[in-house]
Amino acid sequence: MADQVFPEPTVRILIFNPRSELLLTKSHKWRGKYVIPGGHIELGESVVKTARREIREETNLEIHDIEFLIWQEFICDEEFWKPRHFIFLNFTARIDQGEVILNDEAEEFIWIDPQKALEELDIDSYTAISIQEYLSRMRIG
Repeated sequence: MADQVFPEPTVRILIFNPRSELLLTKSHKWRGKYVIPGGHIELGESVVKTARREIREETNLEIHDIEFLIWQEFICDEEFWKPRHFIFLNFTARIDQGEVILNDEAEEFIWIDPQKALEELDIDSYTAISIQEYLSRMRIG
């Protein structure tokens, strides 16, 4: 972590299409596991603007109905390709339409039922916790 001085605040967004399917991307940065897309908050940028920018850059999608879900702390976990300290601010969002076009941060994507994702896909533990939190809130609500 020699090049990192402070923890990096990062947004991650669970994106749902009109069929309530979740978008997951497979990332080499996460050792080939499926993850929720997102990225770093830039100086002077709000978390909502960051969420919209990162999703546009990584997936070509325009999101709306952005709502905070959960925060997580990531400290040098081997799930990521290099040692980092992140503060994850996880959100949910929706799309009405759009074609997913990935940038170079992901190799492939899938739209999937959130429960099925937990049962069938190789996902990172932080994504799993976020999906579980989303599903528990859906059961309560």
